Amino acid sequence: MAIKDLNDLFEHTLEDIYFAENHIHKSLPKMIEKSTNASLKKLFKDHRTETEGQIERLKKVFDVIGKKASGEECPAIEGIVKEAEELIDEISDAETLDAALIAAAQAVEHYEITRYGTLLTWAEVLGHDEAINLLRDNIEEEKSADSKLTRLAEDKLNQKAA
Repeated sequence: MAIKDLNDLFEHTLEDIYFAENHIHKSLPKMIEKSTNASLKKLFKDHRTETEGQIERLKKVFDVIGKKASGEECPAIEGIVKEAEELIDEISDAETLDAALIAAAQAVEHYEITRYGTLLTWAEVLGHDEAINLLRDNIEEEKSADSKLTRLAEDKLNQKAA
């Protein structure tokens, strides 16, 4: 897709995050399986369910702009997930593994937050009013997940790993 204007860039970025959310959804079961802390495991399970809702909202955004939902390969999210998987395979200590899982999940959340923030700004500029609330719901869930991960790390998991 040749990007000629902001609308094309909006669509490209929407395809990017759609791919990313689907990729993350497929990757979360491994993180759920590898986590040893019950609270972390639950957080990952809950976020996987949230991710399903985010994918559905993204499909609605595509509908709003008159496009078919499709993903554009996202090397950034593939790299973040690959790095996390490689790191996970190297760690045998359960507490350290949980700390690493949180760090990996936060790298994913931060990527998603930047994408949704950008899409929100562009949706406003482009007048995609119906897309704004859908994108806002997604970014708020990502920020909430990031906050929950931070609290879990700071409250107990990082200290246990230390």
